[in-house]
Order: sequence, then structure tokens, then C-alpha cells
Amino acid sequence: MTTTPDITIIGGGIIGLLTAREFIKAGASVAIIEKNELGQESSWAGGGILLPLYPWRQPDAITRLVLQSLKLYPALASQLATETRVDPEWNPCGLLIVKNPDLSEAVNWCNANAISYRPAGVDFFNRLTTTPEQPLWLPEIAQARNPRLVKSLKQDLVNKGVTLIEHCELTAITLNKHRITAINTTSGEFAVNQLIIAAGAWTGQLFQHLCPDAIGDAPKIAPVKGQMLLFDAQPETLDYMVLDGDQYLIPRRDGKILAGSTVEQDDFNKTTTSEARDRLNAFALNLLPSLKNFPAIKHWAGLRPGTEHGIPYIDKHPEIGNLFINAGHFRNGLAMGPASAQLMVDLVLQRPTAVAPEPYKLTSKH
Repeated sequence: MTTTPDITIIGGGIIGLLTAREFIKAGASVAIIEKNELGQESSWAGGGILLPLYPWRQPDAITRLVLQSLKLYPALASQLATETRVDPEWNPCGLLIVKNPDLSEAVNWCNANAISYRPAGVDFFNRLTTTPEQPLWLPEIAQARNPRLVKSLKQDLVNKGVTLIEHCELTAITLNKHRITAINTTSGEFAVNQLIIAAGAWTGQLFQHLCPDAIGDAPKIAPVKGQMLLFDAQPETLDYMVLDGDQYLIPRRDGKILAGSTVEQDDFNKTTTSEARDRLNAFALNLLPSLKNFPAIKHWAGLRPGTEHGIPYIDKHPEIGNLFINAGHFRNGLAMGPASAQLMVDLVLQRPTAVAPEPYKLTSKH
């Protein structure tokens, strides 16, 4: 970076990319520093359902960001596809939730938040082998294809002149009178104006390393591993997303079907396991027997940025005047991402916020 950008973002996942895009829209200059390759961690690995699993069981703070993101996604996806010629495959294919023992809470949540729903009739289960319990059909719930969304966002930022620095790890900060004046990295020293940490599962570790004296304000974010399996199915094998218990199937536009996912406490270990593969494979083949005709072609793991209740931190550091955080979205980085980026930029630029910021503060109990 030859000149100091207005905004420096540490972390090039979906949250960092969307935040950079929002700052560019506001007229700021932006640089992103990523320790590996942009968008190749949790952002790439996830399933892309643009709704939390059983959202009525989640804290309201998650709902607020999700609902705002749902408003933003159609225009975002359309603009990205048009301007980058990389289609993020935003697809409102609908979501079937097979088992709803808490149906009244589900219906109340849908009614309160204007989410379309109806009971799911027997036609939904012609291809599926399962035992429905008060099944619900949410016809307008969309998905995005994580790798395509990341690729189109990256291209969009390149087009808009954002500085992207990959394979560059933050090692230290220079602090002067409660402001960070420069950062040291494996690629040298960079001056900064405003610094945003959006490093996903690594954010808590990074805060502890960089700001050991402010440890009380370090975000409590820990990695939570999730493993996924991809089947090389044909189009029309499955037309909508299916959530059955705590696992799901997601059909992509080209026919491929993703089965997920595990939830594992395994520190920063992204190794896949045969046990998880077998479990996901059995779930998928039992639920959708026609998948037996198609091979499982890919098995991978990602590290979600977990917080106690799944609520992200989106806030200004209480002691360091130009340090901000946008991280800790757990399983819902895509579902909360556009609104999280919007809130972060509103806070930095001191604009009115579309979502009340209080639940996402560093001092809040997550």
C-alpha cells in the first residue's frame, strides 16, 4: 500500500469482503489483509442457507441481522452477477423443515417477522424417506453458493479498486495514545487510519496476541469445526433445501447436492474424518434414496467462528479509538453478512443504523 487507506480490514472472508464493499459504497478507500487466500476458510466451506437453522430458537439479535440481510440480498446478488459476470447463485428455492415439535413458536416467529410459510403436504415427501412431524414449508427462503459468492465479491472489490493483500499475517500493532498507528505483518509494516478485525474463528486469538493488556475486552470467539459432503447429482434430483433434525440437504443449480453438517469442538484442526463422512453419507442416502445413484465427490471441513450464543461482535473497541470488530457469526455468516457489514460501516462513519447496535457490543454477554 503506497498510500494509507481510510479502512484496513484484517480478514478476507465473507464478512471482511462485504464490509469492504459497504465502505467503498460510502466513498472510503479500503485494503484487506488476509493470512491465506480470500474467502477460503469458513466462508467457502459453509452451506449457504440464508436463514439460521430453526431461527425461532435463536436469540433475537440474530433475527435482526438476518431479516435486514434478507432485504439486501436480492439487489446484492443481482448487482454482483451483472457487474462481475460471476453469478453468486442466490436462489430462493425454499426450505422444507421436516420436524417441528415447537410448531407454535415457529409459526409465531414467521408471523412476527413476515416470513411466508405453510404446512408441508405429502407431495414434499414423495422422494424423501423420513418421519415428518408438523412439517413446515418456507417457500421464499434462499441460498447462496458460498464459493461463487466469495468469487464474485472478490472480483467486485478488484473492479472497485480495493487493495487485496493475501498470504499476509498480522504479527503486531504499534499503539500510540490509544490509537493504532501501524501494523506489522509478514509482508512488512503498514500505516493505518481505521482498523477492523474480521478474522472469523481466529479473531479471539488475534485480539489476545495483539492487545494482551486489554484482555478483558477480547471477544470470546472459538473455532467450531463443521464437515460437509457433496454429491454429484443431476438437476431436479431435489428442488428445495431440506432440514431434518440437525442435518440438511442443499441442492445447487447444477444439480449437485450438499449434505451437512457436523458441529465439533476440535480447536483449529480442519482435518476431515471417516466417521463424519460415514454419518453424513448415511443421513443423505437415507433421506434421499435416489442419491445412491450418484457418487460423493468431495468431503471437507471448515472452522466456524463460534460465540456462546451465536451472536457476532460488531463494535468499536472501548479503549483503542480506531479499532473495530466484525466477527463471531458462527453458522450464519452468509445469513447475517450484508446487515453486519452495513452496521459496521454505520458505526465507523457514525451514521444512523438500520439495526440497533447494542446486542453486538464487545461488552455484551455473547
